[in-house]
Amino acid sequence: MERVAIIGCGAYMDSGYGCPGEWRCLKAAALGEGNFDSPCQVVAFIKCECPGRPLISNLGMAMKLSEIKPDKIYFSSCLAGSTPGCPYLSPGELASLVQKATGIEVVLGTHDYH
Repeated sequence: MERVAIIGCGAYMDSGYGCPGEWRCLKAAALGEGNFDSPCQVVAFIKCECPGRPLISNLGMAMKLSEIKPDKIYFSSCLAGSTPGCPYLSPGELASLVQKATGIEVVLGTHDYH
């Protein structure tokens, strides 16, 4: 079973801007729906906090403490495609930074639930 980390938009999850929290991402991963090809094991769920500076170090710490390296990293649908979007970095720019720092493929979006 593929092991994945999910990075969510902390502002959307904490403020209720159309995302009630991580349950939709976890459901899609567990069932292999949305952008997940098959059911996955979620080994980390991390919030990106504005302006995003600690994200890569927090992801590194999560992998170090869990001693599990994910096969892929998914940006939650609220991080990858929210409107209004992040005022600091586009999802593509942030994904490039994360992929460069970790060497792990980054997928934009987790689910299509409304």
